[in-house]
Amino acid sequence: MDDLAKFLVARIADDHHAYAYVAHTLGGEALLDRHLPMLDLTEQLADADRTMASSDPRWAGLAYALRVLAQSYAEHPDYREESRP
Repeated sequence: MDDLAKFLVARIADDHHAYAYVAHTLGGEALLDRHLPMLDLTEQLADADRTMASSDPRWAGLAYALRVLAQSYAEHPDYREESRP
């Protein structure tokens, strides 16, 4: 899962940069404020993947959640089809 977590963190960073650009160009009111916390929560899950042992009973659910979240970036050239849930 480490590669998938790294992929998600990189896409989230891209999204944050895009949001910063939009805010700078069009003003902060152009952003959907509810999307930013979702990016932060997704990043927290990716971070949890790095620290959680695969023997932890929650790991399977975390791995599935990361696969589902990664699907929103399926059009990205670095997305791997084997990551689909």
